[in-house]
Amino acid sequence: MLVNLLVFNLVRHVTDLQVVRASVIATVVAIVFNYVGFRYFTYRDRDKTRRTREMSLFLLFSAVGLVIENGVLYAATYGFGWDTPLQNNIFKFVGIGIATLFRFWSYRSWVFRALPAREPVADAESILKGERARRPRDGQRVP
Repeated sequence: MLVNLLVFNLVRHVTDLQVVRASVIATVVAIVFNYVGFRYFTYRDRDKTRRTREMSLFLLFSAVGLVIENGVLYAATYGFGWDTPLQNNIFKFVGIGIATLFRFWSYRSWVFRALPAREPVADAESILKGERARRPRDGQRVP
């Protein structure tokens, strides 16, 4: 979110681009940062075997999020005429929030899938159950 808002305001102040175009640039930069952060930090323990599929789904859901995020800004700016810098930032922030909910659900559900549970976990649980059965009661000795 910080990368998105910082790049958005930087592009708006440095260039003469329209609000939504500046926002799209900022969103694309944020998408790159998000992938690196999700793949190598947040979801580093998730399945890494199908990177092409992962990247394709990530880009697809990110593009949908981009449309949601910038659609909110577009509607506020061109639909309602709210075009001051403060209003632009408020609706950019609202768009990011709505798109983030969608992205969180889609990334967690489809892109960075959890690995299936392994068999040793079941074995460890059975060992623990057996251990509980052999624990001594008060005053008894373990053979």
